[in-house]
Amino acid sequence: MLLRLNIVLLLVTVVSALLLVRQSHDGRKLFADLERARAEGRKLDADIHRLKAEREGEATNLRVEQLARERLHMRPISPALTLGPAAASEAASAVAKAASAARPASGAAR
Repeated sequence: MLLRLNIVLLLVTVVSALLLVRQSHDGRKLFADLERARAEGRKLDADIHRLKAEREGEATNLRVEQLARERLHMRPISPALTLGPAAASEAASAVAKAASAARPASGAAR
């Protein structure tokens, strides 16, 4: 009877040890998965910051104007386009007069 009890206790101890090893392995595996998920989260945060910076860079006025010219074939507005040929020449001469009048004033200030 004592031998039978010893064998049962030995089997219970071996099964308990195997379950403890398995539980420890599962815990390590879960911890590794958690660290992997945290690393991926940090990588995604870095990607978010990079993409936000790219979006801000793409939305600058110079970038929008460049894309409008290249992709949409748009061009800056001029008096010739809005006023017609006669009014455009008058506007151009007025601009030229204003520019020539401003030159001596800026030269005298030096």
